[in-house]
Amino acid sequence: MQFEVIATCNTTRARVCRMKLAHGVTMLPTFMPVATQAAIKGLTPEQVESLGITLILNNTYHLNLRPGIKILDEAGGAHNFQGWNRNLLTDSGGFQLVSLSKFTKITEEGALFSSPFTGEPTMLTPEESISIQHSIGADIIMQLDDVVSSLTVGPRVAEAMERSVRWLDRCIEQHEQSSQRDRQNLFAIVQGGLDAELRDRCLQAMIARKDHVAGYAIGGLSGGEEKAQGSFILTTSSIKQCAEQLPADRPRYAMGVGFAEDLLVCVALGVDMADCVFPTRTARFGVALTFKGPLNLRLRKHAESIKPIDENCPCPTCSSRTSRAMLHHIVTIETAGAHAVTQHNLVFQAQVIGRARDAIMGGRFPDYLRTFFENYFGDHGYPEWCVDALRSVGVDLLEGRDLPLIRGSGAKWEYSDVA
Repeated sequence: MQFEVIATCNTTRARVCRMKLAHGVTMLPTFMPVATQAAIKGLTPEQVESLGITLILNNTYHLNLRPGIKILDEAGGAHNFQGWNRNLLTDSGGFQLVSLSKFTKITEEGALFSSPFTGEPTMLTPEESISIQHSIGADIIMQLDDVVSSLTVGPRVAEAMERSVRWLDRCIEQHEQSSQRDRQNLFAIVQGGLDAELRDRCLQAMIARKDHVAGYAIGGLSGGEEKAQGSFILTTSSIKQCAEQLPADRPRYAMGVGFAEDLLVCVALGVDMADCVFPTRTARFGVALTFKGPLNLRLRKHAESIKPIDENCPCPTCSSRTSRAMLHHIVTIETAGAHAVTQHNLVFQAQVIGRARDAIMGGRFPDYLRTFFENYFGDHGYPEWCVDALRSVGVDLLEGRDLPLIRGSGAKWEYSDVA
């Protein structure tokens, strides 16, 4: 990996970086679409690449189950298997400790899974996770960590954090003994839940291993919690705490972040990379993401609109002027509807982040944040946690504005046909 910081924001901790991996350059900050089963649902690799996407995520746990390492080895890795020629990141399987917890038992040796398909038990150790990721051939690979939901409290959080550090050492040893260390880049994952003291201890331990890792992820903050006011304030506080301490010459990755407002807050706090299933999953439910807020294309008010989702969007769906009426007609019914909205949503995510990069480079990032929130939320009011998080890095969204603050997530959705 070649990693270079190109520009920084004079107000916030946002920055623009150039990350060169074996399959090309990815500019940071970036959003990574999730291709769990080695595919972005509904799109071909050529379509994904044509949208300007240079880095996607595959799921180690699922690819190990199906198609399995034997097939991936015969194919020459996941790039060849899925026909993807750009950069690829794999998680380690650790997140499944939360999402599939009823199938999982954690020991010091590793995680004992029961396959959700066959019930067959499988032990995933740190060494095995790295070996699987070597077969997948991802440009960025993640350590196996012991993950608990961010809502978890008590001694289990400290146990998971300390075990994650020990498992990192085992991952480092396995990776450095291989012939892949020059092409595949190992990231550590900072754990500790919402406990600032535990996060600090984990940060210190993992920063001490800096010479053996190419980057750092901030984990354990998207394991099933609701975006309630208190929990998300603590989540952004944990992200800020990690971003402030992690080495400046390593990329920083916030795992499981996908809402546009969340992405921009994380960028302002110093995060370089994020991933989430949100934009593709919500597309399959008929929701298109726009700079004026999400559009629920299932609602009757879109049934007679011949306008595209966004007149100014360069995605194939909007540039071909596919109408909202047409999408209302087919979305959630015909697969073509899901494909069309998926392409749009991925381009929207790329635009949100791409405009952030341009604004940071041009010294306009605080203004970009104010403009985005004004357009996205309008007079509806801003999420209080966003306002507080951005104030902590010198940006006051309410400067010169008299708007209500929305407690909780503050997410903006179209729930009815009322305009």
